[in-house]
Amino acid sequence: MYDKIDENVAEVEMYLRRIDYTIRKKGREIIAEANITIPQFQALQILIHNEKLTIGELSQKMALACSTITDLIDRMEKAGLVIRRRSEKDKRVVIVEVLPNGYDILEKVLKKRREYLKGKMSDYDLERMEVLRCELENLHEAIENDK
Repeated sequence: MYDKIDENVAEVEMYLRRIDYTIRKKGREIIAEANITIPQFQALQILIHNEKLTIGELSQKMALACSTITDLIDRMEKAGLVIRRRSEKDKRVVIVEVLPNGYDILEKVLKKRREYLKGKMSDYDLERMEVLRCELENLHEAIENDK
């Protein structure tokens, strides 16, 4: 029995890895069409999820040097994706905020990724899709609770 459980866990992990790889690969194509880089896309996701961050905070969340993040934000600012603003509480602190164009690009990329996945799941009926979603949600919660 235990060997069968280990075998199933190994297969689940393998399929999750393969699915992640395929979605990321397709996502890179979609990101390239949006004329942004993968690091810019990642920064947009983090900034939107966390609302307003400093360069240092973004650097920590992306695990990149502050100088690298500064260059990244410079390019994103020139592209009209983000803006730097001084903190109201402490004028020495600079906050990076996402502009409407940044929100639009992120939403367009995510929408195309969801459309791609929807196409791959076109033979799923609603019940099967809900079961899969529920099981993935449960697995995600179990992993998140471990942090």
